[in-house]
Amino acid sequence: MSKGPILIDLEDSPAPKVAEAAPVPDLMVETPSGQAMQVAAKLGAGKPSRLARLFWALVAAFLGAALSVAAWDFVTGLVVRFPLLGWAVTAIGAAALVVAVLIILKELAGLARLRRVDGLKARVDAAVRAHDLTQARGVVDDLLRFYRGREDLAWGRDGLSKQREEVLDADALITLAEAELMAPLDMAAQREVEAAARQVAAVTALVPLALADVVAALTSNVRMIRRIAEIYGGRSGTLGSWRLFRAVMTHLVATGAVAAGEDLIGTVAGGGALAKLSRRFGEGIVNGALTARVGVAAMEVCRPLPFGAGRRPSVAGLVKRALTGLFNKES
Repeated sequence: MSKGPILIDLEDSPAPKVAEAAPVPDLMVETPSGQAMQVAAKLGAGKPSRLARLFWALVAAFLGAALSVAAWDFVTGLVVRFPLLGWAVTAIGAAALVVAVLIILKELAGLARLRRVDGLKARVDAAVRAHDLTQARGVVDDLLRFYRGREDLAWGRDGLSKQREEVLDADALITLAEAELMAPLDMAAQREVEAAARQVAAVTALVPLALADVVAALTSNVRMIRRIAEIYGGRSGTLGSWRLFRAVMTHLVATGAVAAGEDLIGTVAGGGALAKLSRRFGEGIVNGALTARVGVAAMEVCRPLPFGAGRRPSVAGLVKRALTGLFNKES
């Protein structure tokens, strides 16, 4: 008996309808989290233990002593064998030592300048809390002295000097000082933040090398914070820049701000959409946005005056200006 196909007729089963079919599941794309910026923040905010600091201090002292003795033996031996060449090398070493001393003095001057900015901020806060006109006028005088050598603030200094005696309210005087002196500096600082955000985003998106985005985030953020400090008059050196970077990152990590929050919802959504086309492009957008957030925090740290009502720059606005045209869905 031959076997053939068997037809089973299900009379009671309704025919399937296309409109009632389940939707095709979308591909699961991991939402960008700005991993490079989070790693950079942890590296900057991380504080070595006391034992580790003691170890590295001892290593530095040992290496310094060993190099000093080796250099001394080399120079004295060279003087004995070849006097002219030996004294020439001695002069070079002395010149290098003088340059090193000058670098140290410059670093100390930069740290002193940063402490002066911190002192100005403390006096401004005290004057605002006390609503004291005398304190406010004293703070304005300190600001005028602090910026007396800045040619780019000459117009603002003149306007503030002419109007300061006419203002009889402490809060209004602080607001006037912020409008006359801080407005041009804020614009310059925002341009630095936008440039850093653009660079971090581009490197993250376009350079596929391992850890390249972390290195770019660290170097760009340190340079950005240093430039912001210089714009506001901090003039930080290498040590001062690292001190500011650690202060900003420690604050952001402590408050959980180095993550996608409410002010970055639109940016993260855009990064998630772009991540469907390229994961690194999505990460680039979020890393750039987090860099902008670090820049705003750096402005708050380096600014001699606290931001008045409505003057704090929007992170979303900075990101929009920095990244407009850099990434798009057609790229």
